[in-house]
Amino acid sequence: MNGSAALDERPANTRWLPPGLRPPGGMTHRQAVVFLLVGAAALMGGYDTNVFTFAIPQVQDSLHIPEDRIGFTVSLIRLAAVPALLLAWTADLIGRRRLLLFTIVGQAIATLATSFAQDSAQFVWAQCFTRLFGYAEEMLCYVVVAEELSAAARGWANGTLATMYYLGGGITAVAFIAVNYLPYGWRMLYVIGSIPLFLVAYLRRYLPETRRFEQHEREEPKQTSRIRGGVEMLRKLMHEHPRRVRLMMIAIAAYGFAIWPAAYFGQKYMQSVLHMTPSETGIVVLLGGAVAATFNILAGRLSDWIGRRAVIFGACCVAVAGFGTLYSGIHWAYVQYMWGVGFFGFVCADSLFAGLSAEIFPTAYRATVSGMRYIVSILCGAVSLALEGPLYHLLGGHGPALIVLLGTMPIAMFVLLKLPEPAGRELEDLAAEPDKKS
Repeated sequence: MNGSAALDERPANTRWLPPGLRPPGGMTHRQAVVFLLVGAAALMGGYDTNVFTFAIPQVQDSLHIPEDRIGFTVSLIRLAAVPALLLAWTADLIGRRRLLLFTIVGQAIATLATSFAQDSAQFVWAQCFTRLFGYAEEMLCYVVVAEELSAAARGWANGTLATMYYLGGGITAVAFIAVNYLPYGWRMLYVIGSIPLFLVAYLRRYLPETRRFEQHEREEPKQTSRIRGGVEMLRKLMHEHPRRVRLMMIAIAAYGFAIWPAAYFGQKYMQSVLHMTPSETGIVVLLGGAVAATFNILAGRLSDWIGRRAVIFGACCVAVAGFGTLYSGIHWAYVQYMWGVGFFGFVCADSLFAGLSAEIFPTAYRATVSGMRYIVSILCGAVSLALEGPLYHLLGGHGPALIVLLGTMPIAMFVLLKLPEPAGRELEDLAAEPDKKS
């Protein structure tokens, strides 16, 4: 082992984390560098994604978006998942590092461009490009974590990565409290978000390629055409693991359809229906998000002990209970705090679903499947969001419409239990397991 490799393998200092939140078995210096470089992007990606979620009323008023078109506008933005999948797909052909360098720069530029939008069409286009790069970035972050961290720590890593993403949403909440006092209002929130993204893009030059992909590159023949290589890769994936792919996509479709409208409309519902001010909304989201983020790391560790499927199942139940209560219209003084309960269930299930899709497939297909998971979730959520408008008119409000859309969650929970359990197992063992036994 040369000197540089020896330095990479020295134990990393994780004592700055509370004992219960440290990675099981610790991390090497290399693993810590990789995790922090992808985690920093997740942090700011969470900020960027949540700006519109918080500022829907302000953006809606500024750009003259009708009330029954909000869900449709969000669904249009989320369609960026389609090209994002194709972009993430190339990571199985050109490598994780090269693509992550490209996506972070693109996300930073598009975020800054959003602040200059003069009408709803310009806003949608700018946000589509932001999500294009951001979605591809998020897909690959979970792939990199799965390939670099030890089997004992992958659940912790998935939970912590998601916590960093939603901690970015907490930063959005803090900034949003002052939205009425910032120069240029909601536009300044996007300017603020672009600056750290440019910084992370600069630091990404220290990000190494994952060792599993380097090994795959050495062992597999080079493809003369990336398009032909991608098509061949999909063919082999569907031939080798048809059942896993089918079950994963069904579970994700039902989950995405149910959860995304509930997750998106929380801040708008608190302001428009519960008549809370931006400051009050920001404080509720900040407190609820902080509790959810902390418990999500613990849930990730718990999934290393009792299994991913059990924890995801429980998280789905919590999400339905929390969001269902929030949107039920019951007259309870503290009903807004049920957003935190629903948000915890959403964050926990979403992060572990993302990790699960990266864990149960071989290295050659990992970025591809992660991208497929993401696009199915996003597109089903886009369909669900588009349906929210007609349901809003039919049922007389956002609350009843959102509760109806939560109805597909039991499908996701049932199908989830038929997928392989990856907790505590090496990725190579999972990949070698015949599909018929999954």
